Amino acid sequence: MTVPPPATPQDAPQQPTAPRPGAPRPGAPRPGAPVSGPARALQRVTASALGPYQSAVVRIGFAATYLFFLLRELPHRHELYGPDSPWHWDLARQLTNGNEAFSVLMWTDSTVWFEAVYALTLLSAAALMLGWRTRTMSVLFMVGVLSVQNRSIFMGDGGDNVVHLMAIYLVLTRCAQVWSLDARRAARNARRAAAGLPPLRDIVGPVLWVLLGPVLVTATLMGGLGGTWWLPTLLWVIWLSAAAWWAVNRYLPQSEPRTLLDVLANLGHNATLAVIMAEVCLIYATAGWYKIQGSRWQDGTALYYPLNLDYFTPWPALSDILGASGLMVMVLTYGTVIVQVAFPFTLFNRRVKNVLLVAMICEHAGIALLLGLPFFSMAMIAADAVFLPTAFLVWLGARATTGRRRLLAGLPGRSRTPGKDGKPGADDGSDGRSAAGPAEDGHGGTQEPRLQGGGGGHTLVG
Repeated sequence: MTVPPPATPQDAPQQPTAPRPGAPRPGAPRPGAPVSGPARALQRVTASALGPYQSAVVRIGFAATYLFFLLRELPHRHELYGPDSPWHWDLARQLTNGNEAFSVLMWTDSTVWFEAVYALTLLSAAALMLGWRTRTMSVLFMVGVLSVQNRSIFMGDGGDNVVHLMAIYLVLTRCAQVWSLDARRAARNARRAAAGLPPLRDIVGPVLWVLLGPVLVTATLMGGLGGTWWLPTLLWVIWLSAAAWWAVNRYLPQSEPRTLLDVLANLGHNATLAVIMAEVCLIYATAGWYKIQGSRWQDGTALYYPLNLDYFTPWPALSDILGASGLMVMVLTYGTVIVQVAFPFTLFNRRVKNVLLVAMICEHAGIALLLGLPFFSMAMIAADAVFLPTAFLVWLGARATTGRRRLLAGLPGRSRTPGKDGKPGADDGSDGRSAAGPAEDGHGGTQEPRLQGGGGGHTLVG
C-alpha cells in the first residue's frame, strides 16, 4: 500500500484571504490614477454649486430691479395693481380662473390685503438683494412677483416676463454663497468652529418656518395656489426639505444624509443655472431671428421710428441727434441684429463671447437712456450677468469692498485701526470675503461650510 505524500503548499486549495487594510478593492481605481472625463464632470457637478459669483449677481440684479420698480410705482400702485385699477378685481378673477394663474391678491379684494402683499413683496426684494435668509426670501419674492404681475397682466412688458421666470429659477439656486448676509453668517460660524466654539444659535430661521407652515397648509386646503400642479409641489418640497436640512444639520452634521442633501442641492442649483443660460440664449436667438424677418430691420431703419415716438423719447434732444444720422441708425440697427443672432453661437469662444456680452450690456444701457425703459434694461443686464467671467466678478467684488471700507473709514465716529485703511486684512481674502469662510473648490466656485445649524442661505430656515 502506497502512502500518498503530504500535500505541498502548491497543491493545497487556495483559501480566500481577507484584504489587507488600505488595499484597494477589486475594480476600484488605483490611488493617483487619472479620472476619466465623465467621472470628473460628474464629480464637479455634484460636489459644488457652480457659478457662485454669477448666481449672486443674478440674485442681486433681479431683486434690485423689482425693488426699484415697486418703489417707483408706489404712488400709482392702486391704479396699476390695486382696487382702483381699470382691470377690475372681478375681471382679474375670471382671467386667473381661466388660465389657472397664481396670485394671492385674488384671495380677497380687500385694500388692506393688497397693501400687505405689496409691502411684503417690497421687503422680500430688499432682503433677497442683501442675501438675508435667502431661501425664505426667494420663495416670498417669487410669490410676490407672481401675485403682482398676474393681478394685472396687461401692465407689463418683456422685462416683466424675464423677472417672472427668474423669480421662479432663483428659488432653486444656492445664490447666497458669496456677497450676502447669509455668507457672512456662515463665515462667522466657520471661525467659531475653528476655535472649538458651537455655532451661533439660530432663532429666526425656525420661527419663519413655523409661521409660513400654517399659511401654506391653509392656502393648499382652500385652493389658493392656482390651478397648476407644479407650484404647490414646489412650495411643499421646499418647506419639508427645510425641516430635513435643519434636523440633519443639528443632529447629523457630518453624516451621509448631510452629504446627500448637499449633492441634491448642488444638482438642483447647477441644473437651474444651465436653464437660466439656455433661457438667455433663447431670448436673444428668437429676438434676433424675428427681427431678421421684419422689413424695417432688413433695410436698416427700424431704430429710427422709436426715436421719433413721444412715448419712447425721455431725452428728445438726444434722440433727435441720433435719429438725424442715417449712418448711425443703420449701424445700430444692423449691429443689434448681428449681436443677438450671433451670441448663442459664441459661448464656446470665451474672447468673442465676452466682446458680444459687453456689446449687449451697452445696448441695454442705451435702451434705458434713449427709449426710457430702465427696468427692462436692468432685467436683461442682470440676465446677461450669468455669462460674466468669474475673474472679473472677483475683481469687481474686491474693488467694491475696498471702496466701502474707505467710505466707512471716512465717516465721523469711526475708529481707525492700523492696517485697516481699506486694504484687505489678514482675515479677508482677495475678493473681500473672510478667509475663514467658504473654501475654494478649485473651479472658481465655493463650498459652504458644513456646520451644525446650517447656513449659507440654502434652506428655508437658514
